[in-house]
Amino acid sequence: MLQWGHPLMAGDVALVVSELATNSVMHGAVRGRLFRVHLTLTEFVLRVAVSDPRGERLPRLGRPGDDECFGRGLLIVAQLADRWGVEQRDIGKTVFAELSVR
Repeated sequence: MLQWGHPLMAGDVALVVSELATNSVMHGAVRGRLFRVHLTLTEFVLRVAVSDPRGERLPRLGRPGDDECFGRGLLIVAQLADRWGVEQRDIGKTVFAELSVR
């Protein structure tokens, strides 16, 4: 983000990429198929999009118990992003998060 002129967003964007990519590996992986991370910057929005081949496994916000180790990734994304969602693809899905450029 420093090279894109938004160094203050770098930590949040890195965390969003990490959480979405981890979810893709944990829940969207298919042997022999990869996932894709795509970042797009416009004047107003930075969009992080992670695509994987498992369109039947749609993400949802969890409510993990205090003693559970997993299930907080999308909660973190939802707190950091101004908007997030899922787009179906011909094969698989894309989970995206959009952060306003301030």
